[in-house]
This record gives sequence, C-alpha cells and structure tokens, in this order.
Amino acid sequence: MQTICLNTFTNMWPLKIMIQIESLTIKNPHNTLLQSMRWCLLSLTILLMLPASAEDRLLPDLDPKFVSIQEINPTRDAGYVVGDALERTVIITIKKPYELVKESLPIVGYEHRWKGQISGIELTKISTKEESTSDAVKHTLNLRYQVFTTAKTVKHGALKAEILKVRNTQTKEVVQLRIPFFDFRISPLSLFGQIKLNEDMSTFVPPLLLDNSQEKLTVKLLIGLLIASLLGLVYIFGAYAWLPKMGGPFAKAYRDIRKLPNTADGLQQAVARLHQSLNTTANGSLFGNNISEFLQTKPNYAPLRNQFEQFFGLSRQVFFEPNATSSIKDPKSWLLDFCRQLRNCERGLPVEATAK
Repeated sequence: MQTICLNTFTNMWPLKIMIQIESLTIKNPHNTLLQSMRWCLLSLTILLMLPASAEDRLLPDLDPKFVSIQEINPTRDAGYVVGDALERTVIITIKKPYELVKESLPIVGYEHRWKGQISGIELTKISTKEESTSDAVKHTLNLRYQVFTTAKTVKHGALKAEILKVRNTQTKEVVQLRIPFFDFRISPLSLFGQIKLNEDMSTFVPPLLLDNSQEKLTVKLLIGLLIASLLGLVYIFGAYAWLPKMGGPFAKAYRDIRKLPNTADGLQQAVARLHQSLNTTANGSLFGNNISEFLQTKPNYAPLRNQFEQFFGLSRQVFFEPNATSSIKDPKSWLLDFCRQLRNCERGLPVEATAK
C-alpha cells in the first residue's frame, strides 16, 4: 500500500505540468512547440504509470522439497583484517523440473551493500561445478571474498545472502533461492584506545596456532637418519649377532679372541681360534700354500692377501719357531685388527688393502 501511494505521488508532477500545457495549447492551438511538449509529457506519464516489470517484483521462494543447500564456511568468524580472503563453498542440489538460472549467479567485483552502505567485502572469484543425475542437478559454487574495509574497532562483516533464480522447465515459472549469509567480525590493524580483551574475544574462535608441520617433518626425517646411522655403526662395529650376517665365524672369533689374556698361552689360543674360523669359512683346512685358491673362491677377502701371509707367518712362529723374529710388534692387537677386517669382509663391508 505504501509503494502504491509513493508511486502515485511520484507520478503526479508530469500530470500537473501536462494540465498547464493543455490549457496553453487550447489558447494557442497552432503553437508547434506546445504540441510537441504535450505529446512528450503524455508519453512520459503513461510510462511512469505502468506497473513494475516481472524482474522488479519480489519472486516467490522455491519449495524447500525441491532443493537442499550445504554450506562450507570459514572455520572462524573473527580475527579478519583488511586484505584477508574468505573461502566459501556452497553445494546446491536442485531437483527436477527446476533448473538454476546461471545468469543469476553472483558477479565478480560487485560492490555489496549493507544497510545502504558499501560493505567493503567484494567477491573476487567464483568457480562452479555441475553434476547431473536422473532426478536432480548438483551445483558446487566456490566463492572467494576479500575484505577491503577496516575501522578503529572491531566491526561487523557478512558474506551477503546471495539470491539465485530458479526456473521451472515445464511451466516456465521463475522463483528465487536464497543462499544464507555468513556473519563474521573484522578487526582493526592496530588497537585504538582502551580495549577489554576478555569482552572482545569470540567464544567460537580457537587459539591461533603456528603451523609447525614442516618442522615436525624435518625432525622426523632427522630422527630416521639418526636411527639409520646408529644401525649402520652397530652393523660395522657391533660384536654381537643382532642383525643378519653379524653371527659369522669371524664375528664369533673376534668376541672370543678379545676375551683371551695377552700372554703366550693366550696368543696360542687366539691363533688357534682364528685358524678354526678360517677353516670353517674355507670349508676345509686353510694353509699358507692354498691361500690363492681360497681368495679365488672368496674374492671379498682378496684385499687382505698380505695380512693372510702375515698371519700364517705369525702362526709358524707361535707353534713351531718361537725364536724367529717377526715384524708384528703387538701380536694380540694385530690379531684383533685382522679378525675385525675378516669380520667386515664376511658382512660384505668394504676394507682397504694394506701394503706388506
């Protein structure tokens, strides 16, 4: 009723002017200028008195049984400042015979208004995805808004309730579909005046945490590298059979020799113990005259050819030639070092050949 009265009041002024021109035209029927003005005002009056078009009239809402709306809004509703972007996803499923009028989708760059004032929140990007089924069509709208406003204190902001149009493909009836709005708060870049923080905090906002996922990944990788390094050191220097190939004959001989005393009897036992491991590895008796055959069948021991010759020389001195001179100053230490190198060979670890 108020709209009709306002339109009637608005349309009265051309009618009054037309009445005045009509009176002048009667007095001056041959005045061409008055005749032209008369017809122009008559046309303007008719246009102003026409009823509002279908586009300007408020459309009825779509029956809820034909639509379902799912919103994926930002995870927080406060703490946004000028320049921040808000991502919003709206999934609309419209049942047939209705279809979405795609021309009614939000327009990028349109300046939204709140209570007649520019809100300062602008739609900067929109992407759509459509999936059809036998009885419905699902529209996925990915909307990106950006904040272009700020204030001295926290102010209200909202992603407006977008209104879409839906058409009935059978009756051609056009109805409207309203996407719910999302309220949030925009914070100033700096505090102004005295602020009571406990009264200004939102109960729906979780604590703002720093993203430490990259640091966690780095720590995990370093821990893994440390464990691998420790296992490698244990495998190289370990004396016990904790890992595969750690319980070979020379590994056992190294443990036994290390426990023997550094005496003449202990040296004889150490040499005999190493002979036993050599025979086990060679699958037979190994002497100084068949070292070459052994190294051909076991090429991973080839870098220790000189040490093999020194060992058999030490063996002759210990068991048969006690008065013979030897270049080995500390036999017990040398035996341990030689046995450790043999252990590395049986584990497949590299060893360096030494000069004689």
